[in-house]
Amino acid sequence: MTNNMNTTRTWLRRTMALSLLSGLAIAVLNLSVTPSQAADNANLEPLALKLPAPAFKGTPKDVDVGPNVEPLSDKPRPPMMVPPGLKNLAPGSKLTSSDKNATSDILARITDGDKDASDQSIIFLRKGTQWVQMDLGSPQEIFAVVIWHAHNMAKVYRDVIVQVADDADFIENVRTVFNNDADNSSGLGVGTQREYFETHEGKLIDAKGVKARYIRFYSKGSTESALNEYTEVEVYGRPAK
Repeated sequence: MTNNMNTTRTWLRRTMALSLLSGLAIAVLNLSVTPSQAADNANLEPLALKLPAPAFKGTPKDVDVGPNVEPLSDKPRPPMMVPPGLKNLAPGSKLTSSDKNATSDILARITDGDKDASDQSIIFLRKGTQWVQMDLGSPQEIFAVVIWHAHNMAKVYRDVIVQVADDADFIENVRTVFNNDADNSSGLGVGTQREYFETHEGKLIDAKGVKARYIRFYSKGSTESALNEYTEVEVYGRPAK
């Protein structure tokens, strides 16, 4: 009888301890979420994107891709859920590039809203790893980035990397938002994301509310050309608090 009572007391103590730990964990999680974040999480909405018309169907058999490439889906991409009230911050931002032949007039076409697959909609940067840099003018909370390199045919772009920083020289507080450079051939670190086929949907990247003023978009040619192509870039966010 005594042993049964002791066993019951031990079980009760363990149950109470586990309940107390669970309550403390929930409290800590609640404290780590600010009221504004809690409101955002409760009011997420689908990110509304205006997509261009598709330029091709299916995957050409002669495209040489490796095992790190996502299969080309024939289904619409599921929407990304984001806080309400976000704006495309790209129009009006200051654009520069590692390719000094790309003038401001040429770079402005990356944010002009023209996402069509025509040659007139695409700009070209030199061979090798090149970047386009966007200055948002002030620190912003960035939740989504969409990149259209060129979707005039099924192709896979190499070394697609998106980084943000607090300074124009990318020295202070540099963070990587996306990187599919699996072999570090561009020298910015080994990427863990997969390569993908360019389509009319563009590449939608979850930036998770990262705070930054400057964004760099890197690439290193594609399965179709050694040149770097850009059609449009959109950045959805809001002023940082």
